[in-house]
Amino acid sequence: MARAAVSTGMELEFETFGSPDDQALLLVMGFTAQLTFWPDDLCTGLASRGLYVIRFDNRDCGLSTKLDGVDVDMAALMGAAFSGAPLPPAPYTLSDMAADAIGLLDHLGIEQAHIMGASMGGMIVQQMAIEHPTRVRSLISVMSTTGEPEYGQADPAAMAALLTPPPADRDGYIEAAPRYLVFGSKKYGDPAETKLRAARDYDRSFYPAGAPRQMAAILTTGSRADGLRALRVPTLVIHGRDDTLIGQTGGLRTAELIDGANLLLVGDMGHDMPPTLIPMIIDAVVSHTSHA
Repeated sequence: MARAAVSTGMELEFETFGSPDDQALLLVMGFTAQLTFWPDDLCTGLASRGLYVIRFDNRDCGLSTKLDGVDVDMAALMGAAFSGAPLPPAPYTLSDMAADAIGLLDHLGIEQAHIMGASMGGMIVQQMAIEHPTRVRSLISVMSTTGEPEYGQADPAAMAALLTPPPADRDGYIEAAPRYLVFGSKKYGDPAETKLRAARDYDRSFYPAGAPRQMAAILTTGSRADGLRALRVPTLVIHGRDDTLIGQTGGLRTAELIDGANLLLVGDMGHDMPPTLIPMIIDAVVSHTSHA
């Protein structure tokens, strides 16, 4: 693990796999999720196939800079979003988070990288490609969407599980973790493994205070449709048919908007990357990056 001070004023915790002489692949994780949510087997597998893999904690998450004391009222934010009322001001947007990631590439001396994002991370890498196209060798958007509210809609049970504040104590947090299986890959859900990951991540950094600020960034950034239509970046879109948190229409719409995008819909995949599916994801990513 290492730490980078980037041009946006953030300090980002990051980790690399493989040789810096290989083409770089930057992994950008989703809402409140630490870099550890990128499976180790995925990272090492991609590195063994000739990619220099970089994963990092977004701002307000993990071991990166946290904006303590900058308050966002989550209830008011979500109420405005669902009613169509004006949204309250956000401390930052997805554009700022995209600039963080570009700053990390600067720190590492990487002029151009493949960029792969999951969920909110997919939104961030889309924003990177729109705003910093010369820095992007190719784009991989996983279980994400375009910012248009009519696409990628969540099942109410999945959204409730995501937005319910987690217990603050370690034991309660671990015991509550299997509730997130409601939007995971149903065929591969493992409550015991979910609890092990929850213990790991609680011990590394328990920081629910970042959630309202990250959600505000998602909602206030809005639609990326026009920017995606203008993209001329080799793109792969991966989405699970079993995803109830960001429905598959989010992936379908992303692929529809980006000229020449390839779409991989995975039958047994929900809003996660279970071990059984990692070899398939590695093959898809390597095939994509080798032709980009």
